[in-house]
Amino acid sequence: MSQTLPLTASALERAEALIACPSVTPATGMVFDCLEEQLAPLGFEVHRFVAGEAPDGPVENLYAVRRGPEGSRHFSFAGHVDVVPPGEGWTSGPFLPERRGELLYGRGAVDMKGSVASMIAAAAEIPAEAGTISFIITGDEEGPATYGTRALMDWMAAHGEKPDLILVGEPTSVHRLGDMMKIGRRGSVNIFLSVEGVQGHVAYPHLADNPITKLVAMLGELDALVLDEGTDWFQASNLEVTDLTVGNPAHNVIPARAEARISIRFNDLHTGAELGERVIAIAEKHGGSARPVISGESFLTQPGEFSDLLAEAIRAETGVEPELSTGGGTSDARFLKDIAPVIEFGLCNATMHKRDEAVAIADLETLARIYTRVTQAALRA
Repeated sequence: MSQTLPLTASALERAEALIACPSVTPATGMVFDCLEEQLAPLGFEVHRFVAGEAPDGPVENLYAVRRGPEGSRHFSFAGHVDVVPPGEGWTSGPFLPERRGELLYGRGAVDMKGSVASMIAAAAEIPAEAGTISFIITGDEEGPATYGTRALMDWMAAHGEKPDLILVGEPTSVHRLGDMMKIGRRGSVNIFLSVEGVQGHVAYPHLADNPITKLVAMLGELDALVLDEGTDWFQASNLEVTDLTVGNPAHNVIPARAEARISIRFNDLHTGAELGERVIAIAEKHGGSARPVISGESFLTQPGEFSDLLAEAIRAETGVEPELSTGGGTSDARFLKDIAPVIEFGLCNATMHKRDEAVAIADLETLARIYTRVTQAALRA
């Protein structure tokens, strides 16, 4: 249940309040009540709306803004308060935040209610006259992301809200807080392959047409593709076979259909559409078809002013020199990059999506100070 917190509440207290609100994706309701109760007393105008229908919705989204003086710069925090299902076997309740030693346990402690809490704690330290600060928070990052951040972006465009810079609080740190930020991400396209055949008895192959043989040849050609050798900031694009389905229970029957799925993670030498067309051509060559579904395009925020500001804040609070990376999976930064330069930086990711997810309590408070520093610097720039 959400609770009223003092204006001076710590990042730890704010994280505990958020974790205590069950919010398995897609999230609505209680966790957003908690967010509003934390942001409104700090002077933020809070706008909430629900988008979409089953199976990918409904999803709740929140945009909160505290406006600075006319013409001042606009810095946005972005993230999500939905979480993956907790599963079984937790030492304590996944939605009953528990401090044990130097750690805070609970689903979302790392990914990413802890970062959201640190963002709010940072905003509480910055006077309104410093500039405009906003929060772009969705309840659908861990799910299909159909009615989440993209719906928020549509709302922002309709209301003339355009940040100068966006910081996403995904858990990017690896070994210790501050050792990595993400200045880009590879794109992702999943492609569904299908080959139609003619069912028949294995003893009479001339009366049938085996789709498996064609699909195997297709997959062999796809697997042999060398898409690129990587770039200065990106590793090489890779294609992986992620599913192969025939569903034939009979040992003496040539099946009528064979299907597969591939996933391509690609750098900025490609687009999802271009890769989709390339796979379609290979599929058709082998008598099959392909249906691409693009999850997101690659992006790169060129190293420069924004990454320098963040790196300086990290060094000041931790003494760590952050690595600039484009590795890992996708995040909602793949959408947000269309409206402003975006960088991801947050907590250590060792326990995200795991049983007994936990964050170092000291890291929550240090992260809040880093967020405070980079926000102040960005608003002065």
